Amino acid sequence: MIAYNLDNIKKELPSGVKLVAVSKFHPFEAILEAYSEGQTAFGENRPQEFAMKALQLPPDIEWHFIGHLQTNKLKLVLPYAYLVESIDTLHLLEAVNTWGEKNAKIINILLEVHIGAEESKQGFTPSEIKAVLNMTAEFPYVRFCGLMGMASHTDDEEAIRADFARIKALYDECRAEHPELEDFKELSIGMSDDWRLALDYGCTEVRIGTAIFGNRQY
Repeated sequence: MIAYNLDNIKKELPSGVKLVAVSKFHPFEAILEAYSEGQTAFGENRPQEFAMKALQLPPDIEWHFIGHLQTNKLKLVLPYAYLVESIDTLHLLEAVNTWGEKNAKIINILLEVHIGAEESKQGFTPSEIKAVLNMTAEFPYVRFCGLMGMASHTDDEEAIRADFARIKALYDECRAEHPELEDFKELSIGMSDDWRLALDYGCTEVRIGTAIFGNRQY
């Protein structure tokens, strides 16, 4: 079923849009089944699980950390992450830069933007995103690669589209205002329920879990 789901999703994805298979809460066997079908980018959101899988699964897997990251858990994530998609506070950004300096490693990150209706969502406001991008020189051990965002959790397609449109507009503004940020190219929006809509708004990456692996295993 995993192979079947992957094949169907990839048939719909345009070239240039990366599929990150969200493997959180799923066992090694499920990840290896997807990996055997050529899927190499996987997303996890719990530091301990992230580190365990990164250390024990094939070394060429491209690991994306997509969950809320506490500063005391950086050592479980930053050594293994290809991309940290969920930088959601200035405090966390500063801590990541400090870790990178101490460990002589440049950390690829996305800034998480909060633009949906739910107050519980993590992330920067659009004005905070712009403020951060005006001070990138203060973070020499961070590579700013783009934005990550989520639409409001709703069945209202127009509301989802409105959220994606706002995130895309912010992304375009950031790129226009900061041409010096040559790596600022990624727009990570779209999940299992709304990824097809995200394609209409210039996403470069979609994060799909349930539609590939089914309901979580543990």
